[in-house]
Amino acid sequence: MKASPRKWQSQCIEIALEHYTTTPHFFCQATPGAGKTRMAAELARRLLGQGKIDLVLCFAPSCQVVDGFRSTFATVLGRRLDGLIGAVGAASTYQSMEHQDEAFWRLFDDYRVFAVFDEIHHCSGYDPVLSNAWGQQILLKMQDRAAFTLALSGTPWRSDDRGIALARYSNPEGRLICDYRYGLKEAIFDGVCRSPRIVLLDNQMLRLKEDFANDSTVKFFPSIAKLLRESPVSYEDLLFHEDALSQLLDLGSKKLDEVRMLKPNAAGLVVATNIDHAHQVALALKSRGESFQVVTTRTPDAQQVINRFKNSDCRWIVAVGMISEGTDIPRLQVCCYLSRIRTELHYRQVLGRVLRRMGDIDDQAWLFVLAEPTLRRFSQRIADDLPDDLAVVCTVSAPKFEPCSIEGEDLFAQALPGEPGNSPHVTTMQKFSSQVDLDPVSTYQISFSKNYRQQLLAVF
Repeated sequence: MKASPRKWQSQCIEIALEHYTTTPHFFCQATPGAGKTRMAAELARRLLGQGKIDLVLCFAPSCQVVDGFRSTFATVLGRRLDGLIGAVGAASTYQSMEHQDEAFWRLFDDYRVFAVFDEIHHCSGYDPVLSNAWGQQILLKMQDRAAFTLALSGTPWRSDDRGIALARYSNPEGRLICDYRYGLKEAIFDGVCRSPRIVLLDNQMLRLKEDFANDSTVKFFPSIAKLLRESPVSYEDLLFHEDALSQLLDLGSKKLDEVRMLKPNAAGLVVATNIDHAHQVALALKSRGESFQVVTTRTPDAQQVINRFKNSDCRWIVAVGMISEGTDIPRLQVCCYLSRIRTELHYRQVLGRVLRRMGDIDDQAWLFVLAEPTLRRFSQRIADDLPDDLAVVCTVSAPKFEPCSIEGEDLFAQALPGEPGNSPHVTTMQKFSSQVDLDPVSTYQISFSKNYRQQLLAVF
């Protein structure tokens, strides 16, 4: 039996239907994990039932999210969304828009099309000149030809401060105007999303030994922030460090044990930096006797691996560039954030993977992260669904034409082992002098003391 829409979904649908009587474009911001796809499917069902549309075309940033759209829409509409004969429409990636033939674009002239755009922040530009390739396709080929459009986003801003396609902004402030907003606070109060618990891991005595050709120095630092600020050590170095990795995984495993006492099939997500790092994490989990799956951009049949994990009892999934947004695995309840990507967009999207609630007892989500200053700041801002300093479009000059990549994804994180940007890190690292005559190589070693400390941020 099909479940009824949630209260927020029904409310959004009624507002959208009323909105469509005067304008064809509707923008919905709902916190990650709230059920935007289901709301979109229910809205499509209502429009079809009212005889206002003929076809539904959905676009999303990844194949994983597209598969989720096809499944959810088929369940709600009772009709396929696979683009084959007899289907009510199709779902495809934004990237595929550039490869559609003229017959596809004629659908917008021959039929009344309801166009749905998931995670619309990937498509920049409210002006074709200031757009990326995906935004340009929407503005030039669909904006004025679709019967209705629905733009969805859990994090409606971009790291480059550009406007979002199909979005409206206030004048002169440049603030994003949402036709409907459903925030994290409301979602937690309604029992739709879990309440996030973010644990920042720090160390009170970090030892750095740096060896030169004829000399060596030893320095001590009272925090990760001070180490990163006053030494050559990078945040990425710490992510690969066995001690830091071990401590974070220990915390995550212990919390997952506690969660599974109430919810036996609960699972954890580790977001790794690149493929080598993912295998390092996998070895660490294996040494603990943990069950796990590894999925990266190079994993054969990655979607099938994710689907098997979704319906299994496996404890952990280690991911690189695959489960940052949109992927629906409700049993994920614990996450270790070990990605080198430090944008607020990506960080919030990852947190969203553990927020989707399944029942009455799974009311908390846990995120474990190193106390790096930028990530600490992001963590303290989670309660603010639409930060004032992010949901603003700055005045910019016309950029060069921008190819499209997944907004917030680190392309180096998808490199194969042995490729540039993917060399393994070990506790001992090499640092070349920046002087012109290239001084001899120095090496440095980081040691973590046993004096770890944790800061718990309970958002609500």
